[in-house]
Amino acid sequence: MIELVHFLHVLGATVLLGTGAGIAFFMVMAHLSGDVSLIAGTARIVVIADTLFTASAAILQPITGYILARAYGWPLTEGWVLWSLGLYVFTGAFWLPVVAIQTRMRDLAVTAVNAGATLPPAYHRLFRIWFACGVPAFAAVLAIIWLMLTKPI
Repeated sequence: MIELVHFLHVLGATVLLGTGAGIAFFMVMAHLSGDVSLIAGTARIVVIADTLFTASAAILQPITGYILARAYGWPLTEGWVLWSLGLYVFTGAFWLPVVAIQTRMRDLAVTAVNAGATLPPAYHRLFRIWFACGVPAFAAVLAIIWLMLTKPI
């Protein structure tokens, strides 16, 4: 049974990293194209992917992590576990606003497409915030994975 929990935990980490990287890549590429229709379509998919994959994995991670810590006798106050938990909260503090920002970016892009207009300044401001939030969150996920693999402290 613990092997299944371990598998689910690793799978969840992989989904968080992969979905995060994929979402960022496709959203940035669509944005750089300047094509309002492409941006709107990509943003629609990004919001769906974040809801289905990232949110599911984000819920699964602390549950499976807690079960693994208990099964292997790792106290939650052990250095690498505590750092991982802190970085997880840090990541969530950046990811939660990003969900709302992506949704707003999608809505602004869809409205622009429907009106045959360009993207409004609000979209570009939100994109900069979205990107700025993504960098530390992604770095924290990488750090968590490193901590889980190496258990250095």
